[in-house]
Amino acid sequence: MDFASCFPIWDKLTAEEQESLSKGASLRSVPAGTILHNGSSDCLGLVAVRSGRIRAYIVSDEGREITLYRLFEMDLCLLSASCMMRNIQFDITVEAEKDSNIWVIPPDIYKALMEKSAVIANYTNEIMGSRFSEVMWLLEQILWKSFDKRLAEFLLQESAMEETISLKLTHEKIAAHLGTAREVVTRMLRYFQEEGLVKLSRGTIELTDLKRLRKLSQPI
Repeated sequence: MDFASCFPIWDKLTAEEQESLSKGASLRSVPAGTILHNGSSDCLGLVAVRSGRIRAYIVSDEGREITLYRLFEMDLCLLSASCMMRNIQFDITVEAEKDSNIWVIPPDIYKALMEKSAVIANYTNEIMGSRFSEVMWLLEQILWKSFDKRLAEFLLQESAMEETISLKLTHEKIAAHLGTAREVVTRMLRYFQEEGLVKLSRGTIELTDLKRLRKLSQPI
């Protein structure tokens, strides 16, 4: 995949704007677990995902994590360059969830382009709107959806992403994604196992009844 593929608006940019983005971007290979951005005082730049998977999350004062959204191939991360956006300061952490290849565009280069190009500015606003919608959806899930439904939905999403019903996931990792305690996850997974929905073994969760998990994940 080439750099231009990350920008659906590429053909609408001038040759000068395309050159500025291309020359300013640096390609990096980052192993899983690498912290790319950490807090509002950090300003890595705009991240474009060439391959792999990136996770954006926040951490409570007690150290509890919750995943806000994930980024896949061709996705852009703006909050890793939050310093270039006035009045937007997020204590958000951006981490490589899998071994990834990413392009990084320095914030000063992208900000300069955004200020003089209506096309780039509008596209940036679209991305921000999309991310805001994802966070609002997450908030609705936390406030109005019971944990058994949230967990069922999470397991189904993981299964779809990894293309397997045998998931290599720790209870602690699931808790970090869903913003709860590991003990809560363990209790619910044991209940799922008693109900025949999953089969648990060390470091692995096998989904044994996809039909019932899908039904459980749906709102009443």
